[in-house]
Amino acid sequence: MILALETSTTNCSVALFKDGKCFSHIEENAGYSHAENLSLFVDELLKLNNISKGNLKAIAVNKGPGSYTGLRIGVSTAKGLAFGLNIPLLSFESLEAMFLNTSIQNQIEQFDLFVPMLDARRMEVYMSIYNKQGEQIAPTTASIIHEEFFNGFEGKKILIFGPGADKLDGTFIKNEHIQTIKNIHPSAKDAASICSLKMSKNQTEDVAYFEPFYLKEFVATTPKKRL
Repeated sequence: MILALETSTTNCSVALFKDGKCFSHIEENAGYSHAENLSLFVDELLKLNNISKGNLKAIAVNKGPGSYTGLRIGVSTAKGLAFGLNIPLLSFESLEAMFLNTSIQNQIEQFDLFVPMLDARRMEVYMSIYNKQGEQIAPTTASIIHEEFFNGFEGKKILIFGPGADKLDGTFIKNEHIQTIKNIHPSAKDAASICSLKMSKNQTEDVAYFEPFYLKEFVATTPKKRL
């Protein structure tokens, strides 16, 4: 049994996996309240399913990309659980989990390319590109949205989804073959197949040295003074 944690965006979620499938999860998309909610959600999920922490075989966590603070909270919590329980630590990526979302998979035959996007501030997004066979044909990058963004994909039916899709409204989407969906977020429940495969192949992380996949350097900002 694997416990998975997801905190890379405003969606805070936890899930339990068994035999490659998610059988229970809790999530709330209510802003960046992960520090307050994550541990509570873990305890609530285990209690709901009458499972003790001693029954867990591994802890999985979203490694990024995404919110710097959110990722730190998720990874720190996951490492603490894995170390305390002396069980393996697994990781999965935000964009791959979004691609595996059930509503996206239900549209596999309707599109040629699938582009999960996360907001990376200003006009930048974290993104990757998958084909309908589930192969990642473009690596995860931080890209700036511009008018020629999808040049070279003429004739391809493209589905863009996730919080970053908001940045493509109106101005940049001129290809009639492109469709956007905004209500898709990384969720712990969508990582069951990834984590189960990694567990079977013993593709675990080093609990002591594992760090989130930030993709971009963290830039601290100073809050504006109120007049």
